[in-house]
Amino acid sequence: MSKIKIDLEKLKQNAKNTESTTKDFFSKLKKKRPKQLDSIVHEIHEEVFEDLDCLECANCCKSISPIVIDKDIERMAKQFRMKPSEFIDQYLYMDKENDYVFKETPCPFLMPDNYCMVYENRPRACREYPHTDRKRFYQILNLTLKNTHYCPAVYEVVDRLKKKKEQL
Repeated sequence: MSKIKIDLEKLKQNAKNTESTTKDFFSKLKKKRPKQLDSIVHEIHEEVFEDLDCLECANCCKSISPIVIDKDIERMAKQFRMKPSEFIDQYLYMDKENDYVFKETPCPFLMPDNYCMVYENRPRACREYPHTDRKRFYQILNLTLKNTHYCPAVYEVVDRLKKKKEQL
């Protein structure tokens, strides 16, 4: 059970209320690019995920679609014994950035218990989400800012990171 309370309404409100200070903080980080940023963020990421169980939330699967690349399509189509073109027709559309994303949210493969029907073959973006353990974290600060509105873990990582700004 999560030690971090998952309250999605409160998350949305907090993310909205702190967005401008987070933007300012991220803008300074982008310019400064502190060498220790990745190690600090990764340490915070580990701490947060010791206290949070994604299966209790699954808000990412319920509210945002990952980018689905060709290799993802091939893997998932194979799982369902479909041709990639059939998989695309049934589940995906091309967004305005010319990326494939799921036609619907919640994700069509999210089960009622928040488990993923295609977990072993899930898209790369799902495997890497919420990206707070990524190298060169400064490169995804805009994405991270967006994700604070959807993922309690990302919000918590960013909140704890702001508290360590003197170390950066």
